[in-house]
Amino acid sequence: MNDQSNKRLDPNRNRWMSEPATQSVMRALHADGGEARFVGGAVRNALLGEPVGDVDIATSLTPDEVMARLTRAGLGAVPTGIAHGTVTAVCNGKPFEVTTLRRDVETDGRHAVIAFATDWREDAARRDFTINALYADENGTITDYFGGLQDLAARRVRFVGDPRLRIREDYLRILRLFRFHAWYGTGEIDEAALAASAAGKSGLQRLSGERVQKELLRLLEAKDPMAVLRAMQDSGILAELLPGDSQLQRLARLIAIENANAIAPDAPLRLAALLPDGGVVARVLAGRLKLSNALRGRIVEATEKDDRIAASLDEADARKLLYRLGTERFRDCVLLQWAAAGADAGDVAWRRLLRLAEDWTAPIFTLDGNDVMALGFEEGQEVGVLLREIEQRWVAGDFAAGRPQLLEWLAHAAKKPRG
Repeated sequence: MNDQSNKRLDPNRNRWMSEPATQSVMRALHADGGEARFVGGAVRNALLGEPVGDVDIATSLTPDEVMARLTRAGLGAVPTGIAHGTVTAVCNGKPFEVTTLRRDVETDGRHAVIAFATDWREDAARRDFTINALYADENGTITDYFGGLQDLAARRVRFVGDPRLRIREDYLRILRLFRFHAWYGTGEIDEAALAASAAGKSGLQRLSGERVQKELLRLLEAKDPMAVLRAMQDSGILAELLPGDSQLQRLARLIAIENANAIAPDAPLRLAALLPDGGVVARVLAGRLKLSNALRGRIVEATEKDDRIAASLDEADARKLLYRLGTERFRDCVLLQWAAAGADAGDVAWRRLLRLAEDWTAPIFTLDGNDVMALGFEEGQEVGVLLREIEQRWVAGDFAAGRPQLLEWLAHAAKKPRG
């Protein structure tokens, strides 16, 4: 173990460590000589001065002992992954994943057979990257077995042990390498890690779509993933994930537009920017990644290029399109068309359309089927036909007509003979 006795996190400056819920869980685990330490992302992010989300805890206690101690302390204890050593502790509504120290018995590139352990170094050795294999006790003292602190200081993402072996244990680690480098790394990707990833890239086909989806979207949420994506393209890894020709240049321009207009990274839209237009490739990828219906619909619609949306679009016509397409689709199309056009990230005309999407509230069409049936029509297809006719006239008039005018139009349209 590296000597890190002078390195610690101050609980008084890291509220996640000192808050009552955390303290209650740690006290329960430490009772009667139990040992528990914070591990992984919470420790890593706290050392970097970045926000801490989920708090994970490692312990030498068995899952049954963890359950028993939490229950005795009056805390929630949910056996969320007890076969793999994980119990979710709940205190004041806040969850903590508590996982027993483990070692791998058998791996096949997707799943691992594990055994519970009591050796902290053995547990650290099965983790993916050195920066994720850092432990902190309740006082903030850091335990570092594989040089994670030095790598963190250098913003270097490096596998624990031999990268080739770690990747063969779980091919998802290829994507995690690129995702963690995009979020936490600087400079070139670790040479040994990149070479091992390129050599093992065919193993990505063995992974479930859900696992790939999660890592890919998290990668695309990074502030600027372009350098990482180019490395993935050059190594042939991107082609293992995305069918068709990846539109890296369009994505780069989209990211520039986001930065220039204070737009937060939007992973689904960034994914759409990477895909060819037309929706065909998007549908194939949506099936491969097991995207939800909502996410599938958004990405497919965003890639179905709408040539009506252009910088030259006047405001009245833009409002009509915005009403028809909805705010999300219109905004997605504006940003993708802007990026595809190669216009400046501060282009005034495109900014006008973006601002319209963000500021304009679509008016409500106030007629419904009851208004039609009040004129003597029975419920059926003709009711919808009449409503659509009046709505189209209302939209064409830039939504100016109020309800009295709409009723007058409806009454007139109802008198016309309909074949």
